[in-house]
Amino acid sequence: MQKDMIKVVVTGSGYWGKNLVRNFHALGALAGICDKDPRLLQSLQEMYEGVVTVQQFDDLLDGSGPSADAIAIATPAESHYELTKKALLAGKHVFVEKPLALTVDEGKELIELAEEKQLILMVGHILHYHRAVIKLKELIEKGELGKIRYLYSNRLNIGKIRAEENILWSFAPHDISVILMLLEEMPETVYATGGSYLQHQIPDTTLTTLDFPSGVKAHIFVSWLHPFKEQKLVVVGDKKMAVFDDVSQEKLLLYPHKIEWLHRIPVAAKAEAEPVQVEMEEPLKAECQHFLECVTKGITPRTDGKEGLRVLQVLQASQESLNQDGCKILLDSKGPVESSLSPIPSPDSKV
Repeated sequence: MQKDMIKVVVTGSGYWGKNLVRNFHALGALAGICDKDPRLLQSLQEMYEGVVTVQQFDDLLDGSGPSADAIAIATPAESHYELTKKALLAGKHVFVEKPLALTVDEGKELIELAEEKQLILMVGHILHYHRAVIKLKELIEKGELGKIRYLYSNRLNIGKIRAEENILWSFAPHDISVILMLLEEMPETVYATGGSYLQHQIPDTTLTTLDFPSGVKAHIFVSWLHPFKEQKLVVVGDKKMAVFDDVSQEKLLLYPHKIEWLHRIPVAAKAEAEPVQVEMEEPLKAECQHFLECVTKGITPRTDGKEGLRVLQVLQASQESLNQDGCKILLDSKGPVESSLSPIPSPDSKV
């Protein structure tokens, strides 16, 4: 391990945070763990011998806890803004799980603070680090699919049902983030509908529609009331269609279907799926590695605060539409989104 290896403390080590703990430990960067649950901390101490644990987040900032260059935040969404702000003010680089914050104004404040302090602020939009999604982006850029016409995604499962956030904020950030990255533009309008079946005014299913300036339309359907797990993104081009299926063993398929006109009537000419070979690795490990490299070398993360803010703008507009029974919300688009296909270190590279 290098002497100048960046050290990270993970705060929030439960449902998802434990995976951050595992990966930062495997990368030799774990300095400590912060969690309010003493029983959870005890079990993690047994798994990771010698790791320093604390229960209070402020102990990470005043010097009484483990020394670290950066803090990874995997606590409930409503605490992201407060904890990220505290960490930045204390001079710590921050990796924060999605969403960046709960309002656009809070997101902007965090970005400005990180820039002022010259610190790395990275948001956990994990699919940017998925090799199949990276390959899909490359195929689109090479024109393999032709002109993109339409995208839709399904992120469905039974549970994990939350009381502190609805399904839109829990599941949809992943798909919003990927769609914005693939299209490199922000939508002009957003509208969303949903249903609350288990808890009053906490939607369990939502369908969000994004209309883009280029004419592309996208739909995002999310639900935690589904009989089986489905994580699928379909991209329809005028040459080929692509399917990213994160549940299947074949993560990425191309369908060279064609539309033929017979007697002035469009008829689908179906073709066999073409599997796309992708060298897989754990996306979260690649994401953690990327964060360490960004801190070490001063590189802007591919999912930096500004990328997180764009996702937050769409989320906030979707929520506003939900609150108004699906009315169209106009976004203040600022032009094309820059491509975020910066290099990701290989599994064996050192940061």
